[in-house]
Amino acid sequence: MGLLTFSLNVTLDGCVDHQEGIADDETRALFTRLMDECGAMLWGRVTYEMMEGYWPAVARGDQEAPPAMREWAVKLEAKPKYVVSSTRTDLPWTNSHHIAGDLREGVQKLKDATPAGVLLGSGTLATELDRLDLIDEYQLLVHPRIAGHGPTLYQGGLPGTRRLELLSAEPLRNGAVAMHYRRAC
Repeated sequence: MGLLTFSLNVTLDGCVDHQEGIADDETRALFTRLMDECGAMLWGRVTYEMMEGYWPAVARGDQEAPPAMREWAVKLEAKPKYVVSSTRTDLPWTNSHHIAGDLREGVQKLKDATPAGVLLGSGTLATELDRLDLIDEYQLLVHPRIAGHGPTLYQGGLPGTRRLELLSAEPLRNGAVAMHYRRAC
């Protein structure tokens, strides 16, 4: 069984708006490594649609992008992508699959079938999966910014505090810190 790892950009005040993080070669390299190490991506519908609206065009060369971004887009194109949605079943992006029915059962089945692990990149979905005790690790890139707005990490709340064990903390040259935690027993 593979691990389910939640990974996201977050500012010091908890904002997870994708436009608030630092997008440079160093952060792209970090997320490329995370993607390379996992066997599949897992997103909610909103994240899927945001990604679907840009990255396939970059991979095809239809969208202007630096070489490093194009390389990332091509890797993402090839990676299996699983989407949790109760409103959308048509997922035309290459290697996209719908998770339907019982959320716990569907995600557990995905974890069981993906020994290299699953990388979760949706904040709202992470809240639901954390409520179901399905997240094993957290790889958060904490940016040296205060956004002053939301959405924020775990905005929907959890039934209780999650105790985590620090596995590593890696400062980046841009001031962000890559934090790697696992659920404490």
